[in-house]
Parts: sequence; structure tokens; C-alpha cells
Amino acid sequence: MKRMGRRRSSVWDCFEQVNNNFVRCMKCDATLKYCGGATSSMINHMSRHHPSTAPLTSDEDEKPVICNVTVQCAEEESTANSDIMQVAIMSPNMNMTTNLPEREYGERKRLKRSSVWDIFIKVDDEVHCTMCDTKLKYRSSTTSMMYHIKNKHQDTMPNDGVPLAAQAEVTELISRMIEKDMLPISVISGDGFRELLAYTVQNYKMPSVGDITRLIEGHFHEKVEELVAQLGRVEKVALTADFWTALPFQRYITVFCSFITEEWQGRSAVLQTHKLPSDSHTTAGSVTERLLKTVQTWAIGGKVTACVHNNTQGILSAHACARVTWDYATCFATTLQLAVSDGLSEDLVRIIVAAGKLVKHFNHNLLASEALAQKQVQMCLPQHKLIQSSKARWDTICDMFERLLEQRWAIKAVLSDRTTTNRQEAQILEIEDDCWQIIENFTPVLATLKWATTVISAETEVSISNIYPITFSLIQTHLVPKENDVEQVSEFKLKVQKSLRNHMEVDSNDLASKPALIASMLDPRHKHLSFLTPTGRLAAKVKLHELVSRLDVMTTTVGTKDEQQEILVTPDISQVAMPSQLRSDTKNTMMLLLGDNYSSSYATDSEAQVDYYLRDIAPSLDINPLDWWRVNGPRFPKLATLARHYLCVPGVSLPSLLSEAGQTFATMRTRLSPEHVDMMIFVNRNA
Repeated sequence: MKRMGRRRSSVWDCFEQVNNNFVRCMKCDATLKYCGGATSSMINHMSRHHPSTAPLTSDEDEKPVICNVTVQCAEEESTANSDIMQVAIMSPNMNMTTNLPEREYGERKRLKRSSVWDIFIKVDDEVHCTMCDTKLKYRSSTTSMMYHIKNKHQDTMPNDGVPLAAQAEVTELISRMIEKDMLPISVISGDGFRELLAYTVQNYKMPSVGDITRLIEGHFHEKVEELVAQLGRVEKVALTADFWTALPFQRYITVFCSFITEEWQGRSAVLQTHKLPSDSHTTAGSVTERLLKTVQTWAIGGKVTACVHNNTQGILSAHACARVTWDYATCFATTLQLAVSDGLSEDLVRIIVAAGKLVKHFNHNLLASEALAQKQVQMCLPQHKLIQSSKARWDTICDMFERLLEQRWAIKAVLSDRTTTNRQEAQILEIEDDCWQIIENFTPVLATLKWATTVISAETEVSISNIYPITFSLIQTHLVPKENDVEQVSEFKLKVQKSLRNHMEVDSNDLASKPALIASMLDPRHKHLSFLTPTGRLAAKVKLHELVSRLDVMTTTVGTKDEQQEILVTPDISQVAMPSQLRSDTKNTMMLLLGDNYSSSYATDSEAQVDYYLRDIAPSLDINPLDWWRVNGPRFPKLATLARHYLCVPGVSLPSLLSEAGQTFATMRTRLSPEHVDMMIFVNRNA
């Protein structure tokens, strides 16, 4: 009894005994099982986790005279060197009692620190691999499990520095980063990226390109299954063919689809991306074949209402292939871009070039840039940088002109200051007063055209129904020359007006058959078609009746239950015994004569349904038409079906030319290599 407190092993310089069953490391607060006076587990702990202070020898300790050695204790002592002995990391402030409850002791015993338990689970006297369902015998040793992982799942070998769960989580985040930012998968092979990971996640095992590819492929197949299920529940979809080019000279076509759900929510998704031949001219047949292949792959044949594209070479047309059952429509943003290009005269181009040189000077000359900033402060002007226009986007011309007009006098002050700008340089850069007048007169016209494209490009709302109301508004109002317009601006308006008439076919006899005009009629905000002539409105109304009648024929062929319910049946009152109290009740008598649903017969008659819809009060312009149809769809069931068919068609190709998100996406796409480009775009846009 006297020797109980006497311990000769140097390991006790680092451990203290908590009670008869546990000891605690004073360096890391790890709690180890202690029984019978053996110090092997403590020495092993010091060697593994604190090698700099580990005892040189494992001296034979003088064991206490009194020791309650049980069979269970002896078994645990035999496995003292295993990781299982380190049952928990105890808090320094945690008090441990001498007699632990049996349940708590069992839970502590079951805690296993080896990372193999992130893959294996224990079932009775076996362990099951969660990755391949292999079953192994378990006898308190993890050797067989480690051997199995090393041979069968080498890519997921546990790392002593990073738990396997954390390793998998970091790898998953890397794959998500590549998907969201549209990065090449080879980015993980970069030295800088590896240095970053090595610094932030110590001992992290870098995945291979194949590992990341398999993860992205897994995400791809998951999203494919989700989209297939969604498309199986919708009646009609609209396609969008987005033509784009990556460097160097790699041409692609990305096929999107848009649809309206049963809850009247607009949705869009990427279907496929095809690489186009770059060594020869792409024909309408080759592009159409790719569209048909996409339709077949996704099993949406017969569901396509229209296909919107941004191709400016005219290789797509409604007569490109006899197997095509949908209409083609050009992206409105592309059409407007062509119209603006047609309207730019030589004088306007010269002014745009001169303005670009002026902006470039201030953006690249440090002295001029600093002087402009000082003048902005002195003149109490907004401290904005000048905007450089881009040849690929006409809307940036509007942005450049607006910023130049805002900073006009500050710019003039800098150019007239000889300490900042010499005379020769100023003469080259200075814009003449008549050119400033043209810019001031020209900018509002460009701003109107830009806003028109912005409205059509809104991806969160219905856009196709706005195309013709906006087009006619531009032609009939905003592009009509005014008395105070300068000659160059008047000429621009007339040219753009003519170009829009040609590209949008506003004078065509077949205008009523255009999907965009049909969508305008099915949009309760534009159904009155006030922008058309009386003859045009009549033709559009006839077309709507024709579509509803065609829908009736299809419904009758299928023999739906709804069609059977639409037959107005008048009850035979000769076999109805009228009570005496009803004879004087005119209202109830009329109900017996004409039927209960007489007053609402417009909802069951196709022609009357169209007429009543057109006579109904139009909502305000700030109403979302899908919200309106969600509420009023039961009143006009056939028209609601048509609304789903046509309002799902986008007004622009996705992403649109002027959309900020579209520009970002287009820039990211050019970084992709042809390999896996379809998969990467799919998981990025369908996230």
C-alpha cells in the first residue's frame, strides 16, 4: 500500500492519473485507459504524438500491490498499443468520477479514432465497407480494414493529417468550384493551386484529374435524371440554339430548353452542347441534325413549340428539314444588334472612333487620369471612370456616350490644361462642338434601344410576348424623326426602323402565325393588340380561334374526361316533379329549365371562351402573366393550355447578348477545352 504513489517510469512526468481506470496526458489532454500499472499505452502515445519529449526507455514500473484485475481489463491491456485505447479527448475542465456509469463507459469504449471507421461500420462481430459492401471479420484490430482500403479503394486511403471525411469534403468543394467557375479540370495540376491547398489543408492528398472528372460526371448524371423527370411532366418546351466560339476557333452550339411547370413557374435548362466543324461552312442541315439528335436524346419529340437562335448567317430556317415540326425565330437581341449596325452611318462611326480614342487616352495615361479625378472633385461631378466601347456589343456605345456627356466639362478642362495635355495632343483628342451635339442627340435613342433589349432579356419573366409590342412601339414612336433631331440621328432612326420592319416581318401577311404574336395574344397585358391595325387584330383573333379548335380536335381524339364534361346538358323537366313551393320561384324554375351551368357556359364553349377572354379587363403592365394565368387558368382552361405552349418561348437566346450574366457565362465558356465541354456547361447552367 505504501508503494501506490511511487512510479519510477519517466512517462509519469507527462501523465497524471485521473482515477483507477484512466490517465490524462498533460500536453494534449488525451485520456487513455489505465489498468494494472502498465505504461505501454502511455509510452506509445508519447512516441506517436509527442516524439520530442517521449521517454527513452520503458522502465519496468513498480505496480501497485492492490489491483482489481478482471478478464475484461486483461483483454484491454493486450490491445494497449492500438488506437482504440485512446478513447476520447477530454476537456481540461471535465471532472471524471471514480465509478463511471456502465452506459457511459460503453460509449467511451466504442469510440474509435482510426479514420478507417469513416468507411467501415461495425455490425455484430463483422465490419461492412460502405463503398463496396464487403464484409470482414472484426477482432478489435483495424489491420484487415486498412489492407482492404489500400487494395480496393486506393484513392480514398485515410490520411493521418486529414480525416477521410474532411478529405472527401475538400475534394467535393474543388469539383464544385470547377463547375461554378467553368474552369478547366487541369487547374488542379497547377503548382500555385497545389501550394494553396498544401498551406490551407495540411497533409491533404491532392486528387488526380480522374478523381475530379469522376465527381463531375456523377453530378452530371444526377442532374440528367432530375431534368428527364421534369421534362416528362411538361406538355410543351421551347428550344434555344446558342451559337458561340471559343479560342482558338472552336465553334459550338449549346441547346437550351424552356418550359412552364404545372405551378406556372418558368424554368430553363441546358440540354446539350455540340461542337461544330470549323474547317468548313456549317450548313442548315448539319445544325438541324444536331437539334433533332438533342430532341431524340431527351425524348421531347412532338413537344417543341419553337426554336430561338442567335445565328446571324441565316443557316436556320423553318424549311431546313422536313422532319422539323417547330418554328424558328431569331433572338431579338441579335435582331436589334443587326438593326443598329445597319443604322450607323460613316459620320456616326467616325464620332464613335473619336470618342473611343479620347476614352483610351484617359484610361491609359496616368497623368490625365489623375487630372480628371481632380477636376471631378473641383466641379462636384461624380467620380466615375470613362467607359470604353466594345465592337462586339453596341450597347457599350451608349454607356460610353452617357459617361462622356456626364464628364464633358471635366474632360475639356483637362484637355485645355497645358501642364497635363500638350497642344498637339489636345488637338487630336478634342471632340468638336457639333460632334458633342450629335452625341447628345444620339445617346437617348441608343438608351431606348438598350432598354428595349434589357426588358426582353429578363430571364425571370415571360419575354416573347413583349417582342412585338416593343417592336411596334419603337417603329411607330421612338424611331420617328423629330424636328430637333440632327441629320445624322434622323438618318439613323429611319435606317433602324426599316431594318426592324424587314427582320421582324411586321408587314407580312403571315404575321398572325408568328409565335411571338400568338404569345402576345395569350399575354393578358397585350391581348388587345392595340399596336396592330384592325385588319391585323382580326387576323390574330382568327388564328387564336384556329389554335383552340385544333386543341379541341386533339382533345376529342384522345377522348379526355374534360371534353366529356364540356357538353352542355339541359335536364328534362318533364320527369322532374316540381314541388309546389318552387312554382312561384322564377329563379329556381329557370335553373331547372336551362341547367345549373347555364350562366358559366362560356367556360365550356371554345369560341365563347376566346371571346370572353379578349373582352376581359386587361391587367396592368407590372403583372407577371404567369401569375395571372395561375389564378385565372380555371376560367379559360383551353387558353391556359395554349399559354403554357407559347409563353415558355424565350425572346432571346440564352444567355442573351446584353445580359450581364450572359456576358460572364460567355467569357467563361471560352476557357474550356473541347473535352468534357458539354458536361461542364450542363452542370454549370443546371445548378
